Amino acid sequence: MSDITLPELGEGIEEATIINVFVSPGDSIKKEQSVIEIETDKAALELPSPVDGTISEIVVNEGDVIKIGDLIAKVGDGGAPAKEKPKTKETKKEKPPEKQEEPEAVEEEPEPEKEDPVKEVKAEKPPVKQKEAPIKKEEDNVISMVMNDNKVSAPASPSTRKLARELGIDINTVKGTDPGGRISSDDVIKHAKNLIANCETTAETHRGTYQPNLPALPDFSKWGEIEKAKMGTVRRLTAENLTMAWTIPHVTNHDRADITELDQLRKMNKQKAKDAGGNLTITPILIKIVSSALKVFPEFNASIDMESNEIIYKKFVNIGFAVDTERGLFVPNIQNADKKNIIDIAVELSDISERTRNKKITPDELKGSTFTVSNLGGIGGTYFSPIIYYPDVAILGVSKSSFEPVYIDGKFEPRLMMPLSLSYDHRIIDGAAAARFLTWLVKALEEPFQILFEGK
Repeated sequence: MSDITLPELGEGIEEATIINVFVSPGDSIKKEQSVIEIETDKAALELPSPVDGTISEIVVNEGDVIKIGDLIAKVGDGGAPAKEKPKTKETKKEKPPEKQEEPEAVEEEPEPEKEDPVKEVKAEKPPVKQKEAPIKKEEDNVISMVMNDNKVSAPASPSTRKLARELGIDINTVKGTDPGGRISSDDVIKHAKNLIANCETTAETHRGTYQPNLPALPDFSKWGEIEKAKMGTVRRLTAENLTMAWTIPHVTNHDRADITELDQLRKMNKQKAKDAGGNLTITPILIKIVSSALKVFPEFNASIDMESNEIIYKKFVNIGFAVDTERGLFVPNIQNADKKNIIDIAVELSDISERTRNKKITPDELKGSTFTVSNLGGIGGTYFSPIIYYPDVAILGVSKSSFEPVYIDGKFEPRLMMPLSLSYDHRIIDGAAAARFLTWLVKALEEPFQILFEGK
């Protein structure tokens, strides 16, 4: 008997959601045959069996969240399936305890008794102490009784209120410790320190899953029929990561490149790439040219650490590329792209893209990018403003190329023009640097031999 458990999936991954179970008790399986399909915060992938045998027990279901090392299934040597049926009956026998919901249905009436202490607490508030504090000075009394939304404002002196305003604190949210609940300057300072501590704790707890404070959605069913669908893990994490990435101060520069000659060169070498197992589209060429540009402009191959006020320059070049799948957008990357030729990149790009769409991509292949290329040219459009893929500091968006009349040497000629959109983190990249980077890319696309002389 062998156990199939959830193996280590990569750094920082502690759990996974089961989205498909491919086998049942009694099924014969081969080594490397897929048993379940799981989804993590990095990828969706199928988990293979480590052994040959017969499934004797499945202990998980679709939708379950399991942790590293948790049991998924037991594999026997062929005689085990018969033992499975008694086990399923046992589990069915265990289901009757669900009738224990009946005690829950019997509403426990001690609830009102819990409310009595609350009423007693409320009864303790009227001891007239709150009214005694303002009587100390008529001057303070007038200010402490300022009306706010038809409610009496908290009692505090003018100097305390001024301190609260300077710190950006609503005086009505501060708990007073002086007699009668009166608020002192020390109370305001303590309240401010607590707010700062809570913000730091929240930022640390939710690092990488930033969520803004948005108002609640209205009830759309008031205006017509609606349908609700649960967000999948990939879509939910995409939403969280892009919300966080949107906090980066983005700026986008646009330009066009004349790729008429480059496209002819691509077509000439297309068969060579096909023979090697790849597809020579414009994307592998862009990845190679961008990898050369990053050596000339290292600030685009960096990350920013605002906590330590440092810029982290990366000596390696991993180019991420967006892959559109039925489950959402994934961004695997070509590692060490600067050390590979265009054919090598085309082959690797085809392989990774196919495995990403077929849920065979590994979590490690979705991490470590230093710059991203998002090519929408196969779909359409002219320009767009791509969102930076955190923690990168720049991303290149590519739109559909089209023939346009270009004035050259006194006459118009049809030229294949490709729109480019460069979004960058304005905290460490200035507009002039971005313009130079994009101009270098355009020239390299129009004159491919340039990267042999200017690339590193």
